[in-house]
Amino acid sequence: MSPGTVLPSMSNPAHARAALAGTAAVGMAFGASELLAAILGAPSLVQGIADRVVENVPTPIKEWAISVFGTGDKPALLVGIGLVGLGLGALLGVLSRRRPQPIILAIAAFGIGAAWATTLSASAGQTVPWLLALVAIVAGIGTFTWLMRPDPVASPARRDVLKATALTGLGLLLTGAGRLIASAGRAAASGRETIDIAEGETLPLAAGTSFAVEGLTPLVVPNRDFYRIDTAIVVPRVAVDTWKLSVTGLVDSPYELTFDELMEMEMVERYVTLSCVSNEVGGNLVGNARWLGVPLRQVVDLARPRADASQLVGRAVDRFTVGFPLSAVYDGREALVAVAMNGEALPLEHGFPVRLVVSGLYGYVSATKWLSEIELTTWESFDAYWVPRGWSKEGPIKTQSRIDVPSRNVAVGPVTIAGVAWAPNVGIERVEVQVDNGDWTVAELSESLTEDAWIQWRLQQDFSPGSHRIRVRATDRSGFTQTEDPVPPPPNGAEGWHTVVVTAR
Repeated sequence: MSPGTVLPSMSNPAHARAALAGTAAVGMAFGASELLAAILGAPSLVQGIADRVVENVPTPIKEWAISVFGTGDKPALLVGIGLVGLGLGALLGVLSRRRPQPIILAIAAFGIGAAWATTLSASAGQTVPWLLALVAIVAGIGTFTWLMRPDPVASPARRDVLKATALTGLGLLLTGAGRLIASAGRAAASGRETIDIAEGETLPLAAGTSFAVEGLTPLVVPNRDFYRIDTAIVVPRVAVDTWKLSVTGLVDSPYELTFDELMEMEMVERYVTLSCVSNEVGGNLVGNARWLGVPLRQVVDLARPRADASQLVGRAVDRFTVGFPLSAVYDGREALVAVAMNGEALPLEHGFPVRLVVSGLYGYVSATKWLSEIELTTWESFDAYWVPRGWSKEGPIKTQSRIDVPSRNVAVGPVTIAGVAWAPNVGIERVEVQVDNGDWTVAELSESLTEDAWIQWRLQQDFSPGSHRIRVRATDRSGFTQTEDPVPPPPNGAEGWHTVVVTAR
């Protein structure tokens, strides 16, 4: 059996024509449905598929995606879905070159399956996804049928390629336009630009709280650079004028709070460092910001919690949930119903209009973006989103330190080693650095903002020519010192000493 009898040969003009037609059909199905979804302000079919992938992906795959793509994991997933779709379109096109049934059935199955997946998204509704599916099916089948219609010209290859390429490009253009329109629509619908964040309590950075070292992470990470890890494929569209926060569950006085009512409550501004549980040792899924909000205790107390309440569940508008001990609201740590980040209304991707910020707890158990409900319940009666997926129910942030500079080559002679260290809700007592197999040397620490915020550290070191290993460890104010033994992020956070190897020349 020759190889050509196993897979269709793309050197065959008929096969190439069919493959291009299949790719164009899928591109137009995607593009038409994406554009209509954007115009209607609804989740798209591709988003619906991606949402279900995120919900059901095993933890090891999630960890792999974050380690490879970092904060770009969701765009990578969307691009991956698109590429897989286009590739399948090409294959199905070849299989349908004589009879169109395979690609017709496949496009219909995609539309129906994607519509069903999209109806499970919180803001999709039950009608619009089926309209999007109908448009995708008509656009895809119509495109393939038109491109594959009989042509009396004996050798139409070049014209066929141009037509199919043009329609594939049009589909991608429509997809891009849909994404841009949807993004602009979310921003306009949110009303974020109308929010005037009062100055409130000012928190200037005192002298000594920040070191001027090139390459060192700033003490306060700008909003545009702050890490983003969540389950939302597309940022939820939340209109500030219709937003409400419900406080429910094991309380004597459940109530609802509008955004205007929240803004009229007494606000405080605090520096708090947040970290993702997926952060590897030395990783950048951690950041410090200045948060403005109402103390969570004040919001909870208005509902009069019952004595049997032991867990606070935060629910987002996209149905994501977190859960942490109710005691964290009352033990003195910073816990805010936050409305602003670094002096401006929360960015859309960081939870506008309202989110939770809780010091000392990983984001997966505390940091609810796009907050819609606070429910008090018992510890045993509810497991939040990530717990059934293999992560620990309790998620205290582990004491960590990181080397920011140097990262690669250094000059022979004196060099500044610098980085950050954090133990939110506890504080950092000491940072030590080891070069090669030498003694551990205590580094200079920046003045602490609060025990909830990270600190910077630095150390001068003379380097001789050659390769050198640098390691760092921190001791927090409870007396705990980081251990050398490496521990991966699952199920409750990474451990170990951050190590870099540099060459002095």
